[in-house]
Amino acid sequence: MIRLAFRNLFQNKARLVISVGGVSLALLLILSLDAVFTGVERQVTAYIDSSGADIIVAQSGVRNMHMASSSLPDSVRRKVRAVPGVALVTPILYLTNNVVYEDERNLAYIIGLPENAEMGSPWKISSGRSLPGEGEVIIDRTIAEKAGIQLGDEVEILGEEFEVTGLSEGLASLVNSVAFISMDDFEDLRGNYRTFSFLLVKVNPAESPEAVAVRIESQVRDVTAQTREDFARQERWVIKDMSTDVVTIMNLIGFLIGLAVMALTVYTSTLARRREYGMLKALGARSTHLYLTVLAQAFLSVMLGFFFGLAITLSLALVIPTLGSNLALEVSWASLVKLGSVSLVIAALSAMIPIRQITGLDPAMVFRGR
Repeated sequence: MIRLAFRNLFQNKARLVISVGGVSLALLLILSLDAVFTGVERQVTAYIDSSGADIIVAQSGVRNMHMASSSLPDSVRRKVRAVPGVALVTPILYLTNNVVYEDERNLAYIIGLPENAEMGSPWKISSGRSLPGEGEVIIDRTIAEKAGIQLGDEVEILGEEFEVTGLSEGLASLVNSVAFISMDDFEDLRGNYRTFSFLLVKVNPAESPEAVAVRIESQVRDVTAQTREDFARQERWVIKDMSTDVVTIMNLIGFLIGLAVMALTVYTSTLARRREYGMLKALGARSTHLYLTVLAQAFLSVMLGFFFGLAITLSLALVIPTLGSNLALEVSWASLVKLGSVSLVIAALSAMIPIRQITGLDPAMVFRGR
């Protein structure tokens, strides 16, 4: 019966291309959308992941950076530094604002760094300085290239002009980027002296970040202390919550397209071979075997579509970054499992109507010439 399914599938090349192509495009829609949002989630937490901190300390109740505000007095920095197991503490200032150059406006996390910051500075510099001085800013290279910004140009941040003295790598995403100015400039612009947004904490090598985070919360009042991984996870959840409805709708559209293409293809293929199935029934073939033939045909078509869709998505993931785009596609195992499950459901549902045709098929029609 598997051999019959193969023959039915590959006998009509045009029908095969239409069915596999339609399914692969539908599955490509689902997989590429997941890959885009997975890539965005990873990019959004790039600064956190590369900050060098083991623990992020914020104002009580604040568990992420995106669309959040945190304020900590200098006394908290001193208290956190005194907690057993803490090796280093680097305070940073943070808000979301635009980096403006002529008519270009790019949304960015604006990070205020202390002089000689031990953590939280750009993790990779393509050109220029690695730490901003007074009146200076470090921005992402891809943002600079898109806007035509070069070292020595001036951009506007928070209503003030800053000279671009460094270009960083890997800190731009589809939704925003990261720009670094000095903490003194940040305080002058905002008027919040001796207060910080977050504390980046490095623990002693022999200590567990989880244990030290619990210790900080128990010994320092009105703060939330999370490991870098937990803080990044919360940041990703914010992005995921914002995009859930869009992803769900687009996945549903992809599923319905794939189901419609496969159902029509398998149905017409089965209908074209009604006499053949009727003859098999007349010769004693069990209905179960014929059902399995239709299911196998649908399954093979969907699997071919799955691998073609996956191949296209992986190719896009390799090509897009080379085009200078901030869009990054990342195929996760969770996406592959979901796509595999969707493929199996499409194969099963698309075979239901053809199976009903076989169920009601009268073997005598073969001998009546109908």
